[in-house]
Amino acid sequence: MTKETMSSLKQLNRLALTETEEAEVLDFLATLEKGEEKMAQTDTEGLKILVHLSEVSNLFNVLREDKAQKVYTREELQEHAPEAYDGYWQVPRLVD
Repeated sequence: MTKETMSSLKQLNRLALTETEEAEVLDFLATLEKGEEKMAQTDTEGLKILVHLSEVSNLFNVLREDKAQKVYTREELQEHAPEAYDGYWQVPRLVD
């Protein structure tokens, strides 16, 4: 990725990056690109497609024992909420 592309992405995504942060992102993306190139060169001819890891191993889902647990009411949970009104949690407005 070039600095021009990075500048365009910063503008599109409204990012405010310092020169140091921008350099770190560019280095990280270059590392990813090298890994992608290496994977593209790997010979995968004749390999079976793996849909799920359990197909080739003895892994399986381990579920916990089904025990009854205390069920909290909305009122009990809202006792600890900073603000609640009419049965709903109130949170700060994100968009004006």
